[in-house]
Amino acid sequence: MYSHLTFKKQISNVVRDSFYHLRNLSKIKRYLCKPDLEILIHAFITSKLDNNNSLYYGLPAKYMKKLQYVQNSAARLLGSAKKREHITPVLKRLHWLPIIRQVEFKQAMLCYKSVNGLAPHYLSDLLTPYTPGRNLRSSAGNLLVTPRYSLENYGRRAFSIAGPRVRNSLPYDVRSATTLTIFKSKLKTVLFQREYHDAPF
Repeated sequence: MYSHLTFKKQISNVVRDSFYHLRNLSKIKRYLCKPDLEILIHAFITSKLDNNNSLYYGLPAKYMKKLQYVQNSAARLLGSAKKREHITPVLKRLHWLPIIRQVEFKQAMLCYKSVNGLAPHYLSDLLTPYTPGRNLRSSAGNLLVTPRYSLENYGRRAFSIAGPRVRNSLPYDVRSATTLTIFKSKLKTVLFQREYHDAPF
């Protein structure tokens, strides 16, 4: 049963379909302005990478690298980057979070919605606010309980565990954002800074 939880077939399909569209887009790139090319890349590539990507949390690196290769290829096409050019500055210029950060972003968003009554009950019921035994500084507040788990490879991928781990890693002012719009903005800023703090443009 656990062998099916790797999403191997799903990821292979995403990679195959994405490169099919990338090849076609590369053929017509000369006829498109950059904004139009970006729209098409988001429609045919980014949408596939984003679809249900919260389920990719904790997958083996070999699967995440395949998805990252797709994003890198899309970034090179849009940014007119050479094959030997380091991809990190290209992603930074485009203001794209790498795949693993996008997965964290989606987990954090689901957590925020669940905690604030914006998600279905079957998700919010999986989360438990952490209540410390004594008063702690404010930065330690607004945390969630991270349950114990027994399956190292798959247990940590459950939303009840992955969600709190991602949320608890965020600064207090992000966790305590008063609206979804504010939370989303602050969350992307934090993840962007964590990923690209030393990367040049």
